[in-house]
Amino acid sequence: MDQNSRKPASTEGIIATLQVIGGKWKPLILFILLNEGTKRFGELRRMLPNVTQGMLTNQLREMEKDGLIIRKVYQEVPPKVEYQLSEHGQTLSSVLSDMCGWGFKHLAFMEESQEGAAQKKG
Repeated sequence: MDQNSRKPASTEGIIATLQVIGGKWKPLILFILLNEGTKRFGELRRMLPNVTQGMLTNQLREMEKDGLIIRKVYQEVPPKVEYQLSEHGQTLSSVLSDMCGWGFKHLAFMEESQEGAAQKKG
């Protein structure tokens, strides 16, 4: 079935997207790799201070399996491993940028809502 034959209101595409990039950490990891380029595991961990080592490892493995990132291992002691977006992962650029933009608009909306509620009380 090609894209044009799908129903416009179908949730199939959203479900597929969320299965691949859903969750707390994947969009953040992808956004970092998109905007800052190749990163080592430790660098990613420092940029995401609340993520556990196991969770980060799991998320990176899943995204590698889904073809979103490329894991490159250097034969050194200690081992050096780098992660970068694959060509397929780079196609998420507009999705991640839209999510970021919407997030800023939502923060402003919530701030305005809270200010309005405070003014009504006062």
